[in-house]
Amino acid sequence: MAQRRGWPWQEGYARLKMGETRPIDHRQADRPKDAVLHLRRWILAGIVYPALVLCQLPDAAEAVPLAYVTNAGSGSVSVINTATNTVATTIAVGLTPEQIAITPNGLFAYVSNFGSNTVSVIDTATRAVVGLPISVGSGPAGVAITPNGAFAYVANFGSNNVSVIDTATKAVVGLPISVGSGPAGVAITPNGAFVYVANNGPGSTTVSVIRTADNTVFATVPVGSSPLGIAITPNGLFAYVSNFGSNNVSVIDTATKAVVGLPISVGSGPAGVAITPNGAFAYVANFGSNNVSVIDTATKAVVGLPISVGLRPDFLAVSRDGVSVFVPNQNSNTVSVIDTVTNTVVGSPIPVGANPTGVATTAFDVPTIPALSEIASLLLAIAMAVALAIRTIARPA
Repeated sequence: MAQRRGWPWQEGYARLKMGETRPIDHRQADRPKDAVLHLRRWILAGIVYPALVLCQLPDAAEAVPLAYVTNAGSGSVSVINTATNTVATTIAVGLTPEQIAITPNGLFAYVSNFGSNTVSVIDTATRAVVGLPISVGSGPAGVAITPNGAFAYVANFGSNNVSVIDTATKAVVGLPISVGSGPAGVAITPNGAFVYVANNGPGSTTVSVIRTADNTVFATVPVGSSPLGIAITPNGLFAYVSNFGSNNVSVIDTATKAVVGLPISVGSGPAGVAITPNGAFAYVANFGSNNVSVIDTATKAVVGLPISVGLRPDFLAVSRDGVSVFVPNQNSNTVSVIDTVTNTVVGSPIPVGANPTGVATTAFDVPTIPALSEIASLLLAIAMAVALAIRTIARPA
């Protein structure tokens, strides 16, 4: 069995017993130099390294969830700091921005510009549009990004098809995928296998299901009149579809690609629908009755009374932590915030741009790396000078 190595003092004691008197530990022979080296290490650990770390820490005030709001009437996107519920910045995009989706890593936001037939890409770190607008079909409305962040699917309301954007190249790939009339809302299953598209055109009563493996329509599901919004539960089992023309919500079983149960009656002209991260509730913006209905996904029934918001609520979104629902009020130029615990509106409506239509939320702000402050720069310079001087002193003659 291998013998365990002893402590240094035990090894020294053994050598002394054998008559060896030379130092066995070089640290004892060079004690002054060793002190200098330790001093260097303490300076590096105590000043240089902290200064380098501090200069790269994000501003704590910026590390908060954000809500990105498309302002169709002003061609811009408002970025709301959800800690203060105030607009942090406004970003110019294309004409009539309709909806918005954020990549899973939070680095980019894709904005469908209905009036420009393009998609703008926002860098969330710089909060600026990057590159040229991406040309898609006519009247792009809904946009959704695959769970792996590789592709964005854009519903082109005016050309009755869906464009696919490669997020790595930020270019359209393949031919548009033909779907039903007036595609509007888009949602993708958590496994990325299927894209559900609500066909909102006149007289339309269907949802097209695209298989992402070959980008072909795999199924067409009959629902209510003029389906507009669509959201899929986090477990991927059900898709909730708001039927604008029939004032109800259809629930599709994603395994069978068929509607289950009876339609769920909500308010007038249901538009956007969003589901909480735990999958327990679906929030439906009733465009015509200026309120929001809450559906219990376990019972598939409305719970409580409708929550009054602003005028013409549209494509709403739930915060990533499930605590809040952000509702764009198209005719009030505001965003209402609903507390999901009490199902009441909290605070005053947040003023944004003209005619807000869509919202997407982030888990946190993507921080930029700040420059060194003057004090940090001075500390770093002094520490480096001292460390260099000590290194020179410690160098053997």
